[in-house]
Amino acid sequence: MNGVAARMESISGRFLEYPYVANGLIGSANTPEVFNDSLHGFDCVTYIESVMALAYSGNAGNFSSILKKLRYEDGKVAWNRRNHYMTQWLRNNIRSGLIDRVASRKQTNHKERVLSVVPGLPPRRARFSCIPKRGLKSVRSEMQTGDLIFFASTRPQLDVFHCGIVVRKGTGVFLRHASRSQGGVVEQELDSFLKQNRMAGVILARPVERSRA
Repeated sequence: MNGVAARMESISGRFLEYPYVANGLIGSANTPEVFNDSLHGFDCVTYIESVMALAYSGNAGNFSSILKKLRYEDGKVAWNRRNHYMTQWLRNNIRSGLIDRVASRKQTNHKERVLSVVPGLPPRRARFSCIPKRGLKSVRSEMQTGDLIFFASTRPQLDVFHCGIVVRKGTGVFLRHASRSQGGVVEQELDSFLKQNRMAGVILARPVERSRA
């Protein structure tokens, strides 16, 4: 396990049982964006962002700056620069060198959506590929602790409906995520989550090993 993966495992575990906080980010098309780096509670996106920012931080002084890079295009705090959709989040953070895609050659389930669920944002067209749910077993051996997992929606107006962090324990694969239905950050077997939820497929990404400031 490399350094960033070990830090992702350790840090994500510290937040187990922390409360689920819906709508924790302040800002809208009509309200100025207010940067929030609170670690007192999370939704699924702020959980993975906070864990990654802490894993990349060499000291408390640059946690917030890394979090801004993850959450906003070019790290500039503004509502219209926030990565509102997760395909946008993935694209911008791959471009920034913070993450890489995993098993992309096997992601043969191609999707095209017109994303329109965020009030105040004009509809935007998105194309992405994902691993079919039934095909996840074929890449199971490639999944590593600290990987990010994104669950593609079946809704035509949405790309991703949930995300979390992969943790391997022996032959078991677990999902750590901020769960609205369970009221907080939990760890559960990935297979149980897959059985409980309908999805169009799965996208995998991996934090890039990098020097800490």
